[in-house]
Amino acid sequence: MARMRFGRTLLVLGVTALLSAPVAFVLGETSAAATRVVKLQDLPALESILGQLAGKRVVYVGESHDRYDHHLNQLAVIERMHAASPDLAIGVEFFQQPFQPHLDAYIRREIDTTEMLARTEYFRRWQFDFRLYAPILAYARSHGIPVIALNVPTELTSKVGQNGLESLTAEERASLPKNIDRSDADYRARLERIFRQHAGSEKRDFDRFVDVQLLWDEGMAARAAEYLRANPSRRMVVLAGTGHLAYGAGIPSRLGRRVPVTSAIVLQGGGIELSPDIADFVLLSEERRLPPAGTLGVVLEPVDGVHIAGFAEESAAQTAGLRRHDQIVAVDGRPVGSVADVKALLWDKSPGERVKVTVSRGFFDPSEQQFEVELRAHQKAGDK
Repeated sequence: MARMRFGRTLLVLGVTALLSAPVAFVLGETSAAATRVVKLQDLPALESILGQLAGKRVVYVGESHDRYDHHLNQLAVIERMHAASPDLAIGVEFFQQPFQPHLDAYIRREIDTTEMLARTEYFRRWQFDFRLYAPILAYARSHGIPVIALNVPTELTSKVGQNGLESLTAEERASLPKNIDRSDADYRARLERIFRQHAGSEKRDFDRFVDVQLLWDEGMAARAAEYLRANPSRRMVVLAGTGHLAYGAGIPSRLGRRVPVTSAIVLQGGGIELSPDIADFVLLSEERRLPPAGTLGVVLEPVDGVHIAGFAEESAAQTAGLRRHDQIVAVDGRPVGSVADVKALLWDKSPGERVKVTVSRGFFDPSEQQFEVELRAHQKAGDK
């Protein structure tokens, strides 16, 4: 199938015209009546649906987290909706609710991107290459568009996943979204199919798996609804993984239960099983990858500071003179207290760029030393 490049003629597929799922074979039976046809030559461009999206208060745009083209498509929707009406907010899965003040400070230009990443603990809590999301954040910052952290804290979901809802303290329970809806049998059945592919078969483990998914979906929906109620003139584009949006059973239905809104669901092709009720639209785009990042080529160990535990092959840091067990205390003069700090300081660096790395060599050589490192594109560079 010929596919057209993003930015020129991004393809959009209305899922009301998708092929139906296969059915079990029965002698003498025909499935022709249930079969839909997609005429590939007639697939419309992204611009053709913008009028329909612009009329909705909430537009959900899904993603596979590591697909750069998915995030560029999200940005395209945001740009066009903002151009149609600037009273817009962006709700995102990739930041967690307690860190909203730092996102606000970033949008107000009070802190830079590196500081925002450190304060929101992005690299500890989300971990995907921030360059995937950087164009979206840069656009929001340049136009003063609020970015709303939707996700619930990792501490809650981890504790529920390991020990169940009953393990939460009274204070933690008070922070949970109200009225968690467990009535959707299809939602639970889809989760069970996913669970059986990747985990054991103990019912207790599956119940906890469902609890975590519900905590995510209800938590993100509740936060988005809270913002929309407080800002009745604003529309919102919600960016989240496909599993939180497909069939409208994750965030969309749970937000709609709290605040009646007009909405549309836009998913993206690749890795999803299509059916007529999965979304309103599906975007098809050519996969795009990020260019190689500039890295130190080190494996970092976060014990009493940030220490070098090893090196990648042909490590940039080792070539510059750094050694195993060196403690990294600063990069380009900015202090380092965690592995996430190192990642935040290097997130936008390219191969060939130079950074100054300050290290301490411990008790027997207490003075700090500074090394200039020319970053390289290491394929297996450990942490950075």
